[in-house]
Amino acid sequence: MKPSILILRTLLFLTCSVIILYSCNFTERTKEYEGLLPPPVDPQTIQDQDDMTWDDYKSIPGRNWADPSLVPEREFRMALVAIDFPDQPFVITQPKGSDLFGNPQIDPVDREDVPGFYSDFWLKPSEVNHGQTINGYWMEQSRGKFGITALDPFGPYRMPENMWQYGLNEYGQREYTPDGSVARSRMERDVDSLWKADVGDLKSNYDAILRVYAGYDETGVWQEFGEMKFMKDEIPAEWGNPDTTKPRWVPTRYVEWTSWKAGQMQWGLSSIRQGENSGTITHELGHYAFRTGDNANNPYVEPYRRVGSGTWDMMDRGCFNGPGGPHMRWVVPPTMGATMPAGLMLRNRMKNGFIEEDQVFYLSREGLAESGLAVADITCRAVEPLPGTWAGLIVRLDGEEPHDRTPIEDPAVNPLSQGLNPYDFYSMEVIQRIGYDSFCPDNGVLLAKNKDREGRNGGPNQFNCFNWVIDAHPEDINMVDFVRPDGTKIMRTIADYRQLNDALFHAGLNSGSEFEYVDVHNRLHFYVLDLRKNEDGIICYTVAVRSLDGQGPHERGLEISEVGKAAKGKEKGIYKLRIKNTGSAGMMREGIHKQDVKENTDADVYRLKLSVDGEGWETGLLHEIVCIRNGEEAIIPVYYGRQNENAGKALITLKAISESDPEVSSEYTITVE
Repeated sequence: MKPSILILRTLLFLTCSVIILYSCNFTERTKEYEGLLPPPVDPQTIQDQDDMTWDDYKSIPGRNWADPSLVPEREFRMALVAIDFPDQPFVITQPKGSDLFGNPQIDPVDREDVPGFYSDFWLKPSEVNHGQTINGYWMEQSRGKFGITALDPFGPYRMPENMWQYGLNEYGQREYTPDGSVARSRMERDVDSLWKADVGDLKSNYDAILRVYAGYDETGVWQEFGEMKFMKDEIPAEWGNPDTTKPRWVPTRYVEWTSWKAGQMQWGLSSIRQGENSGTITHELGHYAFRTGDNANNPYVEPYRRVGSGTWDMMDRGCFNGPGGPHMRWVVPPTMGATMPAGLMLRNRMKNGFIEEDQVFYLSREGLAESGLAVADITCRAVEPLPGTWAGLIVRLDGEEPHDRTPIEDPAVNPLSQGLNPYDFYSMEVIQRIGYDSFCPDNGVLLAKNKDREGRNGGPNQFNCFNWVIDAHPEDINMVDFVRPDGTKIMRTIADYRQLNDALFHAGLNSGSEFEYVDVHNRLHFYVLDLRKNEDGIICYTVAVRSLDGQGPHERGLEISEVGKAAKGKEKGIYKLRIKNTGSAGMMREGIHKQDVKENTDADVYRLKLSVDGEGWETGLLHEIVCIRNGEEAIIPVYYGRQNENAGKALITLKAISESDPEVSSEYTITVE
């Protein structure tokens, strides 16, 4: 985009106040462009997780939530206990790049300094952690309401048993021990006995104990050092069972096998226990501190079940966000995939008490039929709402039972089925790739169905699901996940969380995404109307929602008139047309919605349609829908161009139709020759 275009577009957005944005003046963004139309007003620009680097991080303007001097309203104090094993030293103590997995990535740390190293890594901004801490994550999500104020180091301690004696206890692995013994069910009892013998009762002084163990979380190595690195019958001896009479592979969680060396590692748990490569401590704290469950599916087992919220929420696979994506979670120290988890979706921020109730625009589905269409401005979730805007929009699915009237689809037949259990409300929020959302794959509007209470979604391979993102592109994203050593390409399954990389809705035409969503069964129509940025680059979207069952007590009306030609050339030009909302607001009873919605219902949305009577001409618009407040107007640029030299006179007609009342419309015809 040329600088003049960017400046003009920015100035136009900045001159639209929050209120005037409802009737945003869709004047031409530029006169300097190739082809008939200028660039889309809100292009979908997806960046895959695999392609992300630390250069993709964009800080929040004027904020550094990782600053240790900031004191949260709720202080969460943790102890960090570091333990290693007779057969597994701390990875971070080994020479750089020397262990079997290719770690550590930095110069070695002395064993006695390991607890302090990891305490500093997770709590103090530094070059090693790129200035990012677990405290910074929670402070950003909660806006200072919740933070980690202590992570005191203890140890190191040597465990009484080998790593495999704790790690080979899951998913049918117990018979794969080198000596035929039965692996321990959990390691926590042995860990805790060590620090109790050393320092007494830690639990009385801390809210949680983080147990960092030498080696790896199996979740970060089972695939990368299993099927991605080896063929099952070609695993080298150094990756296999020390008992050479036994297979060099072991069963693992999601697929049939992984290398024995990867499989002997443990899975991180909300107890909280984490290996040296684990970047999901923030995720486990979500379980531990807020009693929020996983929202994650099993993406590898058939029949496939679509993910719930995927990359857009930390309690789903958004906990894997970070440079390099999900296949870079084996790095020690953990500075790649999973080190920059996604923010929390609106439902979860509300549940955790991170958002004030008056920051959210609440609507009733039944109330929308009585009040008519409602419009709202929403600021991106990474920051506090800009003045006059909201943190998000909610539409409660109220009225007669069942509240969620979506027909049940058998999950065994349709992998995109939302499941057998109903949802309670819709939410709309805005994603901008700043702060911890820097490693989300796109900017745009996130639309989702949500449950008040957690619960399984029923059917085969069911999973706990409380956020269900509405995918603007439900079709298969059709991307390769990895390539086997024999050259076989393995595609991302339809259940892979990255299928939702293109899920966001965008404003305008030709964005590459959708600007509206209709739920016929729940009688709701959602719109993404336009966006703007303030002087700091913070994104705000204007959205709307209406009931399919009522347009409210308002008088609907509009008229179109000509403003004039904005530009004319031999091959193309722009006509400016004025659409005026001639309607008026009707009287509404109080209490239809949770909040006073008079200002938000004093507008209408119009659908624009262009037609051409004449050969050899083409036309275009930047938007198919426009929202205008009662009594106000919007300027619509109509782009036209001659396709060939033989094109004669043509009549170009713009028709605008009220979305609230399709019987109300107006049209205007332009003559070009």
